Amino acid sequence: MSKERKVIITCAVTGSIHTPTMSPYLPVTAEQIAANAIDAAKAGAAIVHLHARNPKDGRPDQSPELFEPFLKEIRSRSNVVMNLTTGGSPAMSIEDRARPAFRFKPEIASLNMGSMNFGLYPMMGRFKEYKYDWEYEYLEGSRGRIFRNTFADIEYILRGCAEYGTRFEIECYDIGHLYTLSHFVDRGLIKAPLFIQSVFGILGGIGGDPEDVMYMRRTADRLFGRDTYVWSVLGAGRNQIPVATQAITLGGNVRVGLEDSLWLKKGRLATSCAEQVVLVRGLIETMGLEIATPDEARSILGLKGAANVDI
Repeated sequence: MSKERKVIITCAVTGSIHTPTMSPYLPVTAEQIAANAIDAAKAGAAIVHLHARNPKDGRPDQSPELFEPFLKEIRSRSNVVMNLTTGGSPAMSIEDRARPAFRFKPEIASLNMGSMNFGLYPMMGRFKEYKYDWEYEYLEGSRGRIFRNTFADIEYILRGCAEYGTRFEIECYDIGHLYTLSHFVDRGLIKAPLFIQSVFGILGGIGGDPEDVMYMRRTADRLFGRDTYVWSVLGAGRNQIPVATQAITLGGNVRVGLEDSLWLKKGRLATSCAEQVVLVRGLIETMGLEIATPDEARSILGLKGAANVDI
């Protein structure tokens, strides 16, 4: 393993998987989201992955007017790369999910490579009461809800962002998603360097076993060649640190944050995204590696630069 390799840490700040009942530390307001993102950057995150929530009840919301306050605050106080979701939540249309990326023209946006079952309902067994009425319905509804990202939906995002030079955190929840990515690479709609975010441990996608991680890595190597893509991993829930640790040893990069896991360690909630960044940074540096700065991440991923973002 080369000691010159710089490891990119992405921090996913709030997301749409968890609800306010699940943790008092989940960022909901623009002020909370901005503070978590800025502190994560100070702790070592080169990229922050951003969703918005309704500040009154914590519901996932893709309204650009909810994104704008925290985007401006982060930009005024940090050089971190801002990555806007096009995933939103499974309950949203593709047009709603794309609105923030189309409006703000970020350096990077997330893009799921396929439709899938997205099972959140097992979380319900942990709670007898909820702070807001929408939480129960949202979680229970995932039994019969599909996260939709058809070939047409993916192309809609790719073509809509192409004019502005936005690149993508390409989220692959299963092996078939890598083949879908290969299809779009062959068509010339996604170009290298590819930033592949392999997602492990979501019910409906690939699991978090070490063999699953190896299978994703080997398949990406075979389809794209290691010189054409940058590999990162996201382990959901209890998979976060074990998957991150394995990926680092395999030459990969890592994503942590309260979107992906509410926990710092068994039995202890993370009080901020920065706590998780500090934890994974320690793993990286213990292995004799260095973390990438935001500008180093921009160079590695071929990003257009913060000056070319409409924020």
